[in-house]
Amino acid sequence: MRVAFLSPDIQEADEFKSEFGQNIEVKHFDNPKFFLKSLENGDLYDIIINAASLGSPLGINLLREVKQKFSLSTPVIWLASSPVPSSIQRMLMETGVSDIFHKQPDDREKLSTRIDYLAKAKKMETNSRIESLYAYKYPLGKRVFDIVVASTALFCLAPILLVITILIKLESKGPAFYYSYRVGTGFKIFKFWKFRSMRQDADQLLDSIKDLNQYQTRVIEKKEEGYTLCTDCSGMGSECANKLIDESGKIICERHYIESKKTKTGAAFIKIANDPRITRLGLFLRNTSIDELPQLYNVLRGDMSIVGNRPLPIYEAEKITTDEYAARFIAPAGITGLWQVSKRGKGNMSESERKALDIEYAQKFSLKKDLYILLKTVPAMFQKENV
Repeated sequence: MRVAFLSPDIQEADEFKSEFGQNIEVKHFDNPKFFLKSLENGDLYDIIINAASLGSPLGINLLREVKQKFSLSTPVIWLASSPVPSSIQRMLMETGVSDIFHKQPDDREKLSTRIDYLAKAKKMETNSRIESLYAYKYPLGKRVFDIVVASTALFCLAPILLVITILIKLESKGPAFYYSYRVGTGFKIFKFWKFRSMRQDADQLLDSIKDLNQYQTRVIEKKEEGYTLCTDCSGMGSECANKLIDESGKIICERHYIESKKTKTGAAFIKIANDPRITRLGLFLRNTSIDELPQLYNVLRGDMSIVGNRPLPIYEAEKITTDEYAARFIAPAGITGLWQVSKRGKGNMSESERKALDIEYAQKFSLKKDLYILLKTVPAMFQKENV
């Protein structure tokens, strides 16, 4: 029996081969292109085991692509690093996943039993039955509401949209509209449209201004007697109790080292106050949220909803792949949402607060709640904060 094992971690693949590979042939793929090429060449696998994170290149979007391109009846097993909420389970089942196991030792026996069973019954087609039970369904009432509101708004705002387009073209070189790839409902990637409010080279300048990120954790350090004294120990008026030697051979505090590692990883969200890349007209468009109006086109296409969780750039979505935080992607992607009307533009909004608001909406969204958020969006548009 042949097993395709998808994971970016070579050591994890070797451990799986060592534990389960005695009676099966395991082929490891750490690149989605190699796996797709293998399927295109006609390679057949009796089981596909995915041990990657949801938002990684080997994750849920790869499973969707496999399902769309190839008519496979192959059982797909998802190996999760932590318990998977029912909402995430439905999303995985929709992409063809038939079983979900955890990487913890308690589930290893269950996984072994499942593999043994599939080895004896290679042609069992359980995927279609499970998909019908767990398929994610977009609420019909919400979709009708979106189409009516988006169509009406585009018709009424057409003259204003034309004037804005002309003004953008007159102020600076480049197209009036801008799109970037965003991750929406169920980690689906789509083109996200806006009026251009930045310089043409805005994306290239992002790395140089990441220190201005409102969500970025900063580690304040203090030098004392040849080593770095962390702020906690400094506040206590004592030397750091647990010292380590860093890559440069310098003595640092263990607590400081851990915090600095977190900082290097980077915040999941990026929002920059007084962004120097924004044009003068773009500043007005952003402060009034007029730059978001082209997303009404995304709503008509079905990429987004009027109200939902903000679709994230790919580099942000890749950092929110744990089962706890991935729950935000169950909700429709929206032009406006709960976190925008709750604390929009306020510097004291932490990353964890925003994630909590996104998850709250994903778990409790309804047409009544959408109308409430939509009504609160109007005053939120006329804000004083420069975001």
